[in-house]
Amino acid sequence: MILLALILMPVLAAVPAFFVTRPGARTALLLGCATVHVMLVARLWTMVGTAALGGWLGVDGLGLIVLTVNSVLFIVVVSYAVGFLRAQRAREGRVLASGMLVFLGAASLVALSHHLALLWVGMEATTLSLAPLIYDRHDRRSLEAVWKYLVLSSVGIALALLAVFLLATAQPSVAGTRPLVLDDLVAGAGSLDHWWLRASFVFAIVGFGTKMGLAPMHTWKPDTYGEAPSLVGALMAGGITSCAFLGLARFTQILVAAGLEGFARPLLLAFGLFSLVVAAAFIIGQADVKRLLAYSSVEHMGLLALGLGLGGLGTYGAVLHVLNNGLVKGLLFLVVGNLVLAAGSSAAADMRGMLRARPVSAMLAVLGLFAITGSPPFGMFLSEFAIVSGAVQQHHPVVAIVALALLAVIFVGIARMILEIVLGARPAAPLVAIDRERPWMVLGPLVLAGIVLMLGSYIPSALQQQLARAATALGGSAP
Repeated sequence: MILLALILMPVLAAVPAFFVTRPGARTALLLGCATVHVMLVARLWTMVGTAALGGWLGVDGLGLIVLTVNSVLFIVVVSYAVGFLRAQRAREGRVLASGMLVFLGAASLVALSHHLALLWVGMEATTLSLAPLIYDRHDRRSLEAVWKYLVLSSVGIALALLAVFLLATAQPSVAGTRPLVLDDLVAGAGSLDHWWLRASFVFAIVGFGTKMGLAPMHTWKPDTYGEAPSLVGALMAGGITSCAFLGLARFTQILVAAGLEGFARPLLLAFGLFSLVVAAAFIIGQADVKRLLAYSSVEHMGLLALGLGLGGLGTYGAVLHVLNNGLVKGLLFLVVGNLVLAAGSSAAADMRGMLRARPVSAMLAVLGLFAITGSPPFGMFLSEFAIVSGAVQQHHPVVAIVALALLAVIFVGIARMILEIVLGARPAAPLVAIDRERPWMVLGPLVLAGIVLMLGSYIPSALQQQLARAATALGGSAP
């Protein structure tokens, strides 16, 4: 019952959210739905192994982590949206609220799906739910961003659907076996047709990799993140990418169970390293802060693919990195949104001097800088350290050295821009918004900063247990 409620509640709430004309009622609906969702997810942490709809829905370690990331990120974004919606016209506010709620339901479906076709449906729904929200400024550039997002995402999701079809072809028809149900696929992995299974994984890594933003399928990200409102960018960079990684991880789990990790891991390593190279090349010299975050997202998707491809401790690092990346991306996108609202531009040259203009947001941006680049004592340091250690442990020292060198380049590129924005001299142009920072602008980012700081020094035992289970299921190992 709880599993169905997590999916259906936000979707059903999206209907009145669109038609309610009073902003106060719409805000109450958003906050109420987000709060109930977080409470239900917290209850699920004591119900691992629960299934529904004949095994089509289920709770396991990896799905629970992705679900938690989306739920926490959503309630933080909603707390930010309460203030943001006041400045929106009535129609835009209705579309934003209903689209966000549909996204939450779709992301929950992805995280809880143990039927691969159902997971694909949820993944497609996340794409469609956020597309109207990108078209915020109603100009040519935002229309172009929406178009590129829909076209490339549709190509990616179509390839992912083909991967599902090929996986169904690989599964023999045996009495008592449920088609495309994860548990049955893993249990009967030895009987899967290896040729069709390999083909399905190739399409899965390209299809779900497009949704993640792995290079070279990442080209929709800079334009989309650059034009979308910052709270929508937070849901995309922290939420959709986590769901897409889960889709790729499910296929990896099946190949590992079938003994084909020798086929899957080199592909994952290749896409992971190439994504790091592309991110480093475009982050250096970048002039727009939102596009910088887009290429940072390409970097971290590369790290996720790298960890998944390494196996061993690297896989544990990848699972932990899903959690850290989702929360840190939410923190940075909301903080950058505050600075962009103040300057009226996302160009770094127009945003200098924010330490005086927006002191709390500026300091949070500095914290976000160290968090996103994997600096101690933030949680990303542990996950990136585990991935690099996994490379050494699995006898890939060259991969470890190349990854560290690229991460150093990326650190320099991100630090140069963020520190210029915070400490640089204010340009002559006055601030667009001259009022002081409101509580709704900084409360959510402060909460996220506190969580990622805690994860750098303490991982709760319940979370550690689920991280270990997820890593083991993917053919890795816990520290």
